[in-house]
Amino acid sequence: MWTINMELDEQKLQTLLKEAAREGAQQALREVGLHDDNAGKDIADLRDLIDGWRDVRKTMLATFVKWITLGILSVIALGVYTKWGK
Repeated sequence: MWTINMELDEQKLQTLLKEAAREGAQQALREVGLHDDNAGKDIADLRDLIDGWRDVRKTMLATFVKWITLGILSVIALGVYTKWGK
């Protein structure tokens, strides 16, 4: 069995760690398709899309609540009309 005895000072270790982190990050970006010059624009587009979806979701919820409220008020109005309106 081979044994390699290697000593690293703090500076060399930091340099190796930074390089490994940089290469790992670049590989991860390549794997998800964000390695080119358009990556920043792609991320901005995704954020805009998510913001748009959140706005739509809020609007849908508000509209749903309005329709339910309108339905309840209509039933109450119909009840009042049928009891006292005739």
